[in-house]
Amino acid sequence: MNLLLTERQREVLAYVQSTQQRQGFSPSHREIARHFGFKSVKAAADHLQALRRKGVLSSAPRRARSLVVVSPLQRLRRPVMDVPVYGSIPAGLPEEHYQDAQGCITVDVESLGLRPTARTFALQVRGDSMIGKHIVEGDYVILEHGKTPRPGDVVAALIDNESTLKTFVLDRGKPYLRAENPAYPKLVPAAELVIQGVMVGLIRRAK
Repeated sequence: MNLLLTERQREVLAYVQSTQQRQGFSPSHREIARHFGFKSVKAAADHLQALRRKGVLSSAPRRARSLVVVSPLQRLRRPVMDVPVYGSIPAGLPEEHYQDAQGCITVDVESLGLRPTARTFALQVRGDSMIGKHIVEGDYVILEHGKTPRPGDVVAALIDNESTLKTFVLDRGKPYLRAENPAYPKLVPAAELVIQGVMVGLIRRAK
């Protein structure tokens, strides 16, 4: 942490960081020595080595200008993963919908309590049919494709070739979809019900 650095070490660290921000790459040992008026390049190398030992600077072996300032909070950082976002899904009445990849959303693996796989994807919610389960418009639902739904699970589904986000229900062995808003009817498939994904997480961005 910076509190453990000497005044000169803080100055060297600040110079490395400002040079990176200004030029896009770190200064050489010779440039550091010249900037601070050191009598030798070794003096600059000694300061850099001390900063590495204290965990605030890193560099790639045998690679010039590869100094990287390390945040003192780096060791506390939790793993994150990118989940592809395939458009949006209506949490309302079903509608015909063709999904296109629109980018990705980065998730904190430990906070969500899940580990994304190649089958994990996200959809942005439109509508208010799932407010009873605290899923509102603008939320991102994280879903797992290929997971077998259990009664009560929230699912992204194609019902008679139209997409929707609802609660999966079994009634005497026959599946249907239930809204979590009394303004919407239950959805009983006339021909086909295909589960595209089972919800495993939810992300809400502050508005």
